[in-house]
Amino acid sequence: MACFLGRDGEVHTSAMDNPRHAVVSDLSQQVWFLQGQTLMVVPRSNNVGPVIVTVIPCKYLESLQKDKGSPIYLGIKQPEMCLCCEDVGGKPELQLKNQKIMDLYNQAKPVKPFLFYHETTGRISTFESVAFPGWFIASSETRQPIFLTSELGNMYNIGFQLDFKV
Repeated sequence: MACFLGRDGEVHTSAMDNPRHAVVSDLSQQVWFLQGQTLMVVPRSNNVGPVIVTVIPCKYLESLQKDKGSPIYLGIKQPEMCLCCEDVGGKPELQLKNQKIMDLYNQAKPVKPFLFYHETTGRISTFESVAFPGWFIASSETRQPIFLTSELGNMYNIGFQLDFKV
């Protein structure tokens, strides 16, 4: 049995054939934008085509922490890539990998480097790395890449809004 993320931000039980699609913005109204192979934040405007993010839950909830939020895979629609957390020089780093989100979803067990605990408070979402607990996807200044941080409450923004597309 699988779960999916509903429009209400809650996890619902069902089988998934395709990921959900969303536009992500931070609390400063900056949207995720793909420049080359890097996800960045840029101000929301009519001149900017934000990246369409793909979201699908992990099927194996029983093998992951229960109190952290809904475990999800995060990717982008075009080109088809997924967000991944890897140790680079002793520090977790957020990367985009040439990986199909449905291939991750259909694995026989959770693929932890590609998983994030999705927690919602009202309309605000946070994404904590499953592979690196305490590290969250974050944004900072305009035209800077999104990244992982463990420095909560500082100048980095870890709160995002998901605008799901039908």
